[in-house]
Amino acid sequence: MKPAVLTGAHYITGDEACAEGALAAGCKFFGGYPITPATEVAERMSERLPEVGGTFIQMEDEIAAMASILGASCAGVKSMTATSGPGFSLMMENIGLGIVTETPCVVVNVQRAGPSTGLPTMGAQADMMQAKWGSHGDYEIIALAPSSPQEIFYQTITAFNLSETYRLPVLIMTDEIVGHMSEKVVIPDAKDINILSRITPKGRKDNFKPFKPGPNGIAPMPAAGDGYKVHFTGLTHDEKGYPVMTVEAQAIMMDHLMNKIRNNLDKIILTEEYRMDDAEIVIVSYGVSTRTSLAAVDEARKLGIKAGLFRLITVWPFPEEQIRQIAKRVKGFITVELNLGQIHYEVQRCAGYRVPSYLVGHPGGTIISPDEVIKVLKEAF
Repeated sequence: MKPAVLTGAHYITGDEACAEGALAAGCKFFGGYPITPATEVAERMSERLPEVGGTFIQMEDEIAAMASILGASCAGVKSMTATSGPGFSLMMENIGLGIVTETPCVVVNVQRAGPSTGLPTMGAQADMMQAKWGSHGDYEIIALAPSSPQEIFYQTITAFNLSETYRLPVLIMTDEIVGHMSEKVVIPDAKDINILSRITPKGRKDNFKPFKPGPNGIAPMPAAGDGYKVHFTGLTHDEKGYPVMTVEAQAIMMDHLMNKIRNNLDKIILTEEYRMDDAEIVIVSYGVSTRTSLAAVDEARKLGIKAGLFRLITVWPFPEEQIRQIAKRVKGFITVELNLGQIHYEVQRCAGYRVPSYLVGHPGGTIISPDEVIKVLKEAF
């Protein structure tokens, strides 16, 4: 049996690095359905999981794929799936089920240009609002956005750790460009990788309440077969997991589902700043568009424009307070993203229109060049 962590330097794609990150995090089940440009994640997992004692299943569609990883997780196994836009849409109902049943798992969306079938082999970042609001009802979600194969390796581990800690599906919102990009990826020794796993219950099994929060606000989660009685339902439920069709029960359940994320924003939200100390114009970006934005900041500085980059590593929950504070000291924002303004609207909202905000967007199919960002910088400021 081969090791789960293939220590050393590798020249691999982002999709392959994602699979290796999952294995390093302890993933032992992958349920998926082929779809461009995410198929390579499934292909890598289909080869590697049997080598480490895990299980790969190609399901009949994306609905079943999402259901399968929820089931595997309930059996106590770290699980993942990978898809792209059309499949992500099909998974949304069961992502909502994962939210309400507090079932940890990881969902990778290698985004492509849409809507509908769109441009299957070309990248975009146009599923970002769907990531937040795609399933019905109110809920909180965690979504990460890697900008390189190296980052997708580490962010996949982070996604599993967040999922296990807060008991919910966590999204990795990558894209075709990062997914198919081949770069050097350094995989550290297993002992140097921080791995977190869900808290399991202790004590009496006859009086166990599967959805009663522990001291940290998260309910311990047993595996099926451990002897604890667990009732799962998509309906509004009490701490025992039984349906309770009242307004009061809905309020209690939703307060828990929302606040286990909202009360831990400082532990969940990850951002990165570049040349922000004296920045007067701030570029907000994430994922592959960060690479464009970094070059644009350096070029702007050569032109005498005090630009800086505020990079979203965690896109959801959105770093609202950080944007509000930045808005108090700068002349304006430019959002750079491969869509027509999805995260740009969030920047505007959080800045409170205190300062002007401009979009450098694109409907997908190609990257945004640094020249396009510089052009807006010159014209707007």
